[in-house]
Amino acid sequence: MAPMARLLGSAAAALALVLVSVLVSAGAAFAQPPPADDPFYSYDAPLTGVAPGTVLRTRPVPFAAPNLTTPVSSTQALYRTTDQFDRPVTTVATVLRPLLPGPVRLMSYHMAYDALGSQCDPSYTLTGHGDSGVALAEQAVIAGYLVAGYTVVVPDYEGPRLEWTVGRQSGYAALDGIRAALGVLALPASTPVAMIGYSGGSVPTQWAAEVAPRYAPELNLVGAAAGGLPVDLAHNLPYISGSAQWAGVIPALVVAYTRAYGLDPAAFLSARGAEVVAQVETGCIGQFAAAYPGLTDADMVRAPYTSLLDVPSVVAAVDDNIMGTAGTPAIPLLLAVGQADAVGDSVMVTADVAGLAHEYCTRGVAVTYTRFAGLDHGAAFAPFQAEAARFLTDRFAGRPPGTNCAEVGPGNDLAPTPLPR
Repeated sequence: MAPMARLLGSAAAALALVLVSVLVSAGAAFAQPPPADDPFYSYDAPLTGVAPGTVLRTRPVPFAAPNLTTPVSSTQALYRTTDQFDRPVTTVATVLRPLLPGPVRLMSYHMAYDALGSQCDPSYTLTGHGDSGVALAEQAVIAGYLVAGYTVVVPDYEGPRLEWTVGRQSGYAALDGIRAALGVLALPASTPVAMIGYSGGSVPTQWAAEVAPRYAPELNLVGAAAGGLPVDLAHNLPYISGSAQWAGVIPALVVAYTRAYGLDPAAFLSARGAEVVAQVETGCIGQFAAAYPGLTDADMVRAPYTSLLDVPSVVAAVDDNIMGTAGTPAIPLLLAVGQADAVGDSVMVTADVAGLAHEYCTRGVAVTYTRFAGLDHGAAFAPFQAEAARFLTDRFAGRPPGTNCAEVGPGNDLAPTPLPR
């Protein structure tokens, strides 16, 4: 357990281990257009009657960083999944096999690609193309799991329309990605599976844990680790309003929720709001998060509104994505978050994560809650990965899950925001 945690606690070391000790080439890159321009991602045949998780097509691809490739066996699978409103859609998962043989332990790794443009889809960046701003760091963690003997599946959980932070469909895509990986590898449903994700990657992790008992009860899920969770965006919006580092998230959320919920931005955006929404609509987190320092929630809207949370359609969409509302997880959970100031880690609200942990505890879920005091969102990434590695190693080993529920306070109230009149 300790060597595994040390390996995954040092992302750079993990990547170096794969890309140096088993390096095979620094030659020509695999030629792959962005997903929006790649016919592999398109599927026009009817999906009615096709079971969720069904693999529709596959292709071999490299597991690579820019100008570097590895001998890791990697397969992309286009598969059927379900959107937020229970309609069939497709997305792609990348299935990665470990270099050394051993008992199969499948890790569903959910990257924080936080994308509005397909050039940041994991299935694209994991082949050595593009960069969401965080892709290389997370690819290093994935490499660590591969070196440690895990099989890894990485879904493009935002779906074909890149609907960022939209909850249920992200969870469905994660669970169907696991089903697809089992199909690609010809593995039984009894194969042990764990899920992990930080920041944007916590969205599919946590929602998948909630919906799995009804959506994918046949899967042998052993645990999930989620860090830096956006539990209730109605609390995050005022926190990041005016931020130097994170204000660009505000227009990006407008783009994502317009795609998912059919919002009419012309009915509430100010001229400035419309301008920044247009600028971010094909970007990724590394491009837009800090691009608008000082931008406020109030800047985004026009009279009579003073906040996006004055707009009924926005509030309804946000309320539909409050974590803890889709079901009760049936697996042990690690929930973690940093705390850099009185509110949170600079973007996530610490007491929201505590509130979610407390809610799950009251339902009998085996929760381990961790607060990284003094660490902001970026700084908490590495200790989360180390703790998640220890936690999930124990779950695969069949060790009884512990819990610190007795130490978790009530946290924030996660009741829906009332619709404005």
